[in-house]
Formats: sequence, structure tokens, C-alpha cells
Amino acid sequence: MAGEFELYENKAGQYRFRLKAGNGQIILASEGYKQKASAKNGIHSVGKNAPLDERYQRKSASSGKPMFNLKASNGQVIGTSETYSSEAARDSGIASVKKNAPDANLEDQTD
Repeated sequence: MAGEFELYENKAGQYRFRLKAGNGQIILASEGYKQKASAKNGIHSVGKNAPLDERYQRKSASSGKPMFNLKASNGQVIGTSETYSSEAARDSGIASVKKNAPDANLEDQTD
């Protein structure tokens, strides 16, 4: 099963998206956007930037657990991962985003 972007509106009225791997696990989540079109642009940007290793900021969360941000060419964060149990698990998460994002389908849950 291919990866999938889910576009949804949160309780605060902001548009967000998440990227799910073929197994249904969430592997990347967005910030909130005020406009649906902006969220769709974010999805497009994730698809375009995901294959590029230099766009990944490997870091640790405040808990000390490994995580990553995916950044656009302008340096803006366009997606954030969950926290992982190890750096190897984080690197597997990055590989999954690289694999799933470029050809992921879009499920628009806002219609």
C-alpha cells in the first residue's frame, strides 16, 4: 500500500496534514495553517523536498529522544516527526518519508 497524506481541520479551525506510511503509521505531521490552500502547498513542498537528505534536520526532542524536521529550501520547517527510541529508528523514519512522500495520495478529510 502506498503512502498517503491526510488533510484535516483541527479543533482550532486550522488545516493540518500528516503523512502515513503504507502500513498506516504516521511518519510526519505539519504545523497548522489558516488556509486550506496553504496546507496543500505544504503537502506539495513535502513531496518535493522529501527525497533530499540535506532537507532533514536530525535532532533530539526536549525529552532527549531522537526526532527530525523536514525543511523546505528556504529553511522553513514543513514537517515534524514523532520521537523515536533510537537514532537508527529515526533514520528508518526518514527513509520511510523519502519513500512514501513523493508519490503519496491525498485524502482530503475537509470536504
